[in-house]
Amino acid sequence: MPNVAVIGSQWGDEGKGKIVDWLSSRADVVVRFQGGHNAGHTLVIDGVTYKLHLLPSGIVRKSKISIIGNGVVIDPWALVEEIKTIQAQGVDINPDKLKIAENAPLILPVHGALDEAMEVARGNKPIGTTKRGIGPAYEDKIARRAIRICDLEYPDVMREKLERMMLHHNALLKGLGAEQVSADEIFAQLMEVRDEILPYIAVTWKVLHDAHIDGQKILFEGAQGMMLDVDHGTYPYVTSSNMASGQAACGSGMGPDQIGYVLGITKAYTTRVGSGPFPTEQDNDIGQFLGERGHEFGTTTGRKRRCGWFDAVAVRQAIKLGGIHGIALTKLDVLDGMEEIKVCVGYELDGEKIDYLPASQVKQAAVTPIYETIEGWQETSRGARSWGDLPAAAVKYVKHIEELIGAPVTLLSTSPERDDTILMQDPFVGK
Repeated sequence: MPNVAVIGSQWGDEGKGKIVDWLSSRADVVVRFQGGHNAGHTLVIDGVTYKLHLLPSGIVRKSKISIIGNGVVIDPWALVEEIKTIQAQGVDINPDKLKIAENAPLILPVHGALDEAMEVARGNKPIGTTKRGIGPAYEDKIARRAIRICDLEYPDVMREKLERMMLHHNALLKGLGAEQVSADEIFAQLMEVRDEILPYIAVTWKVLHDAHIDGQKILFEGAQGMMLDVDHGTYPYVTSSNMASGQAACGSGMGPDQIGYVLGITKAYTTRVGSGPFPTEQDNDIGQFLGERGHEFGTTTGRKRRCGWFDAVAVRQAIKLGGIHGIALTKLDVLDGMEEIKVCVGYELDGEKIDYLPASQVKQAAVTPIYETIEGWQETSRGARSWGDLPAAAVKYVKHIEELIGAPVTLLSTSPERDDTILMQDPFVGK
């Protein structure tokens, strides 16, 4: 039985939370492998809504182990608050159920301050970050300045590392005209929260390898989407981590050969939060319709999402770059009632047709989508749990998407409810 990695194939917000929760019934271990609390996964279970940011989606299941891997950047205060919030909703969270990688880097208050100062400095051309310190925390990791989870066990080491870190960051903050941050203040804040974090620290790569040897099924949960990948996305309007399937290995401590099926979560239309190119964006009544019908507001920030038609070019590219074997198509029901639906099948750039999204931000901003028009449907697809429950035109739409992106639809989601899902192929069974 293969392990499964779940990644987004668009600009995030594809509905990964529900799909990972749905798949977790077949898994034994669920592990987050990149991103931070800028991610937002919404689960709706028996009418109860859970909003997760750092906690893996498997946390709501009693018998599963949830792991926050080393590829995640962790805001310890946000994590403690999230644990308390989910516990208040009746979910049991304890060190046997939740484990945090000892080598995961921390997001500190200075990172948020830097994030905001840099966005202000960009003026009318912001990247559109959540200002939660994700990028600066990853910068510190690469620059070998990071405070890691394991450092919480050794206050003297932590204080020394903080003082060195602040020499660098306060110089930058001063240069940006922003208020400087006290190392002593951050140290005191960490000492207040450390005892709530320490019980969850574990050698998670070993936990995962032991689980794999024991024949347990592992689900790797990614955040954001391939078009926000720091290497392969719409740079510089991207997040600060990789989300291709290879990162599931790096960000958890497992070898690439231990990741089996890669499932790409894909919305039946396209959305994006923040700045950056979006070829199929509909800043009109169509975009308004999709946004209202799909409740397109960010789980983390509450920001209104930009909405547009399905971009088969971008998804096909994500499938190739991300190593995706099949997709889970979500929010098909949002398209119910549309007379016609458009799908982007190519781009025009400088008078030539191209079949990929270029790396250059200049070219990305200049591409014009080439559309095909597909017949819509008036019947409802919401809540369908079999192909026979779907309108014939909706089935035709799904089949055409499969042809355009070069990958099968293995799961189809027809509402936020966990069981409103059509399964064509169980990813845990294999390719």
